[in-house]
Amino acid sequence: MKVKKLMAAALVGSMALSLAACGGTETTPEENTTGESTAESTEAGDGNYNVSVILKTTASEYWGYVKAGAEAYGKDHPNVTVSVKGASSETAYEEQLNMIDTELNNGSNDGFIIAPLQADMVANMIKGQTKPIAAVDTDIDAPEVFTFVGTGNEAAGKLGGAAAVEAAKAAGWTDIKAIEICGVQGDSTNEARKAGYMAGIEEAGGDFLEKETQYADATADKAVNCMEAIMQTHPEGVAIICANNDDMAMAAARTAKTNAAYANTIFLGFDGIQAACESILNGELTMSVAQQGYEMGYKSVEAVVNKLDGATDIPDFIDSGADVVTPDNAQERMDTLKGYLA
Repeated sequence: MKVKKLMAAALVGSMALSLAACGGTETTPEENTTGESTAESTEAGDGNYNVSVILKTTASEYWGYVKAGAEAYGKDHPNVTVSVKGASSETAYEEQLNMIDTELNNGSNDGFIIAPLQADMVANMIKGQTKPIAAVDTDIDAPEVFTFVGTGNEAAGKLGGAAAVEAAKAAGWTDIKAIEICGVQGDSTNEARKAGYMAGIEEAGGDFLEKETQYADATADKAVNCMEAIMQTHPEGVAIICANNDDMAMAAARTAKTNAAYANTIFLGFDGIQAACESILNGELTMSVAQQGYEMGYKSVEAVVNKLDGATDIPDFIDSGADVVTPDNAQERMDTLKGYLA
């Protein structure tokens, strides 16, 4: 039979407590240097769980907040051990697939949270899984996934697009054209944000130049190349440059900094990370659609634990919320983010 986990908090006042393993020997789980339990999976319903979190990457500030939120749930609930992993970049597809395969085949895990780089591939990998699986940030179209925790990306993009048009009008633009620097082509989150930007910009009176969309694989380096190409094509300037994440938006703003035609361009990012707040306060990036990455991580673990506890009323989609960061609220947002990583 499986060995039950005993968390440190549960041992207070009960140091003699132990659980019998197969063969009759008494054991207590030990923790390794990363704080992860080496005990086998808990029995269903005993309230002690191992939750495995596999993110798109852990090599960016935004994903650091998702990681911090997931781990915070474990700190708040000593009966839950949370293990977070992520690929080295958002294009390290095979690396993440290998991580997911390893975690799915690790019998010590009771539930999973996955932010897929390739949702279709992950959907095939999890076929037949009976342990709870939640998707975070990007949904996975599979019956094995009981909930999606994330931003309503299209609605959030629409919010940002409309705000960018109003900012462009205030900056003196009358011909309000917008070009997006996108992330990974075909990624569902990327496409949802693009659709939102387009809707928000056009409904507010702007012109979204969809055919001129640039793809930068969610990286700042490639965004620089994209921005250089935009400036060559539009030497007269463009009212709005919107990007799929803050790193790309900031890179685009830096690239255009010395181009007078782009002095009043609205640079709109997505994520609302600390670096974006600093850039907004410094007058470089104009605004950012802020995701609540910390809440995303926390709520996703909470959902898996509730599922393991037998809850039947968990919604299919748990919205972590979104807002627009501007010079008026950037300092407040930055202070909040610093607290998450403290």
